[in-house]
Order: sequence, then structure tokens, then C-alpha cells
Amino acid sequence: MSRMTEHITEHWLDNAPFSGGSPRTADVTDPATGAVSGKVRLASDADARAVIASAKRAVPGWASTSLAKRAKVLFRFRDLLDERKEELAAIITAEHGKVLDDAVGEVSRGLEVVEFACGIPHLVKGEFSEQVSTGVDTHSKRQPLGVVAVISPFNFPAMVPMWFFPIAIATGNTVVLKPSEKDPGASLWIARLWQEAGLPDGVFNVLQGDKEAVDALLDSPDVQSVSFVGSTPIARYVNERASAAGKRVQSLGGAKNHMVVLPDADLGLVADAAVNAAFGSAGERCMAVSVLVAVGPIADDVIAGIVERVGTLRVGDGTLGCDMGPLVTREHRDKVSAYVDAGVAAGAKLVIDGRDLRVADRPDGFWLGPTLFDQVTTDMTVYTDEIFGPVLGVLRVGTYEEAISLVNANQYGNGAVLFTRDGGAARRFEFEVHAGMIGINVPVPVPTAYYSFGGWKSSLFGDTHAHGMEGVRFFTRAKVVTSRWPDPATNPSTGLALAFPTND
Repeated sequence: MSRMTEHITEHWLDNAPFSGGSPRTADVTDPATGAVSGKVRLASDADARAVIASAKRAVPGWASTSLAKRAKVLFRFRDLLDERKEELAAIITAEHGKVLDDAVGEVSRGLEVVEFACGIPHLVKGEFSEQVSTGVDTHSKRQPLGVVAVISPFNFPAMVPMWFFPIAIATGNTVVLKPSEKDPGASLWIARLWQEAGLPDGVFNVLQGDKEAVDALLDSPDVQSVSFVGSTPIARYVNERASAAGKRVQSLGGAKNHMVVLPDADLGLVADAAVNAAFGSAGERCMAVSVLVAVGPIADDVIAGIVERVGTLRVGDGTLGCDMGPLVTREHRDKVSAYVDAGVAAGAKLVIDGRDLRVADRPDGFWLGPTLFDQVTTDMTVYTDEIFGPVLGVLRVGTYEEAISLVNANQYGNGAVLFTRDGGAARRFEFEVHAGMIGINVPVPVPTAYYSFGGWKSSLFGDTHAHGMEGVRFFTRAKVVTSRWPDPATNPSTGLALAFPTND
């Protein structure tokens, strides 16, 4: 399969590529070969202002476009995306490194949000109450915010932006997407698809760049809201800076997702799930399982099952039918490798060492294979930190209560899963665990598009979770109208009444 050949990935403004005035660029690499495959523009503050201005110019026309016409564009975009999702998946694999099947799955999950947004005429329906007082009616409506910003991470260059922009566009807003500079190609492909679907100029824009572009979006008085997904320190920074500028914020941070395994669980299912959830997409998922909490005397059997399955995995170039690809950059690979070093130094037992992985025909790729630690303790950095790589740690506890205490004491609360055959234990877990997304015998409990995605504690900052009805509410403002239309057949005067009005 051919790699991307586009030399420079540009910004997108008024439905056309835009070079801007900044001379700065960054390399885009092929993680499987280590080679530079192109460059991406890095916006200046002036470039950001130009892109934001395009979005602002488009607000009045798009906000006043009928729901039927907006939905028609959404349906067309949905159909085009479904027809061509393999094209987008190939771009993701070339720049991020995840295997093609995983990339297609990413696009398909993003497509679910597009399909949800196609129902926007129903989703923004208001309410009406007749005769709330004599001759008085009240109704509610939801209206768009204006220009909204979406700042997305490298690990899901298509799905995460699609958590936000389909709903934002459907509700009448205009969008500025700031993708990761590590894998920016998907953003321009999506922009061209919107153009083909009939989206007017300025409604969907792309601002390439680094921190300078992010700060320009956070500070701009013309940007009304910011949606962000990334690490917790940056999520906290985005929330604080954007909130200080008076914006709405949904800022999703990091995770340390726990898989609690009770003694009655199907250990074959557990081993399959642990491998899939810990090493899929090389562990570069905010919903990856990075901690397995074995309750009682089952840890050795669980570890043996994981070791057996890891031995069958093929790690290599994501275009060649492998199970797991490289990490996104050399720097990130080295950071994950350093965490493995730290785990060994802290006394954890290294059962599988991914640092030893070599891929013969891709010697310069950013490789680190599945890595498994046993006898991890809660004071080790391999437990406390979000590693964001294919590293799974096993902790051993004696009771269910110890497991719950361990999960709830962690600073993160993105997701937590339980494997058991006991319905009572499962119900208790759902109630007691402090996390935003729960799985019962499901290792990656990402909710479907008509529910909302988001965690608790240091995994979420800001107003709401992503997509679902929380997304609709985030991208709209509620307005309540109280009206009286006096009957001309009667005396319209109500006389003077300075007391606070009551309904009667």
C-alpha cells in the first residue's frame, strides 16, 4: 500500500487549503519506518486569527440555515465517509502507525457520532406550555454558540474530532479544528469531504500547529467554546485558560483504567480481554487497560494466559496485516521505554519485555512490544502515571473491597471494568466504583454515540462529557420565551402592578 505523498499539510480556510504566513513547519513521520513522510504547517497568531475570522463570517448564514438543510449536509457527509472510510484509515495508519483494521474501527466509531448528529431536528426540539398564566404561553429553544474550537490528540486523529464537530455543525455552529501536528493528514481529508458534502465556506476550518495555535484559540474572544482531549496536565491548562477567557470548556484528560478480576471470572475471557485492551493500538488509547487487579489466588493463571496470547501477536508495519503497530514517534517510544526501566528499578517483576522487540524489515520504526509487569505496587511510576503505551501492570489483592479501594484512590477516573460471573458483585461494582465509564465483562467500555463519553476526577475538566445529549447541550444555549398576545376582542390592559409577577 502506498504511503501519503503530500509534501506539506496545510491549514483549511473557506473550503480551500491555506498556507498562512508563518514559515514554521514540523516533520510528519512514518512510525513504521522512522522516515519523514512530509511536513505540516505550524500556525502563527496571525494565521489563527485569519482562520477564526473565516469561521466567524460563516456564523450568521449557517446558524440561520434550516434544520432540514443542515441535516441534508450531515447525511451526505455520512454517506461519503462510509463509502471511503478505508481511504481515511490508510492516512491514519501511515501517520499514526496503528494497524489498518484498528484505523477502520476508529473511523467507524466516529461515524456513529455523525449518524447521531443526522437526527438533529429531533435532538434540538424545544418544549411548549400553553396558558402558563392567563393569556400567557412559554416555550424553550436551543440556539448555537457561534465559533467553536476542537483540539484533538494524536491517538485518534479521526474519531476524537468526530466526537465533537458533527454535533457542533449540526446545531448551527462553525468549527475550527486544531489536530495534532504528529498526524495531521486526516484533518485535511475530512475537510475536503465536508466540502464535497456541500458544507458552506467557513463552517469547517482547520488550523494546523502547536502550542501557539492552541493558545490563540484559547484566548480569542471570537471563540465561544473549546473541546479538548489529551493528557491531564494539558487538559487542566486548557480548562483554566479557556475558562479565564469566558469560554465553555469540555476538557478530557488522562486515565489509568483498571480491570478488576474476581476469582469466579472466566480466565480465558479475561486473558483475551486484557491483551486486547492493553495492547490494541500499542496502548495509545485513553480507554486502554493498563492495570489488572487480580483478586485472590488467580494472578498466576491470568498471567500465564496473557503470556500465551502475547506470544501469538504479530507486531510490525500496520499496512501489512499485523496485530500491533509502532508507537507514534521516536520520542514517545523512548518515553514509554523509560517507564519500563523505572518499573524494573522499582522492583516490579518484568514478565514480558517489549524493549527487546525488533522488526527485521523495519529496523528504524518506533517499536516497543507488549510489556507485562507482575508484583506492581501503587507507589511505582508504572502504576501512578499514565504511560500511554503497551505496558500492563498486575497488582494482587486479597478481597473485592481492597480492589475497589485501590481503584477509587487513584487520581484518575476515566474507566474501570470488572470481570465476574456474579451479578450481585457486578451491580455493586457499578454503584461503588469512582469512574465515568464502567465495563462489566467488557474491557474497553467506550459508550455508543447516543450516550456520552467522559470520566471523573482528573480525567475530566469542564462542563460536560463528549457526544450524546451532553454534546448537544454543550454546543447550544437554552432560551426560554414567555409571551402574551392580548385578545383584541377584550380589554388588553392589565393595569399597573408593581409586585413581582405570579402565574394565575
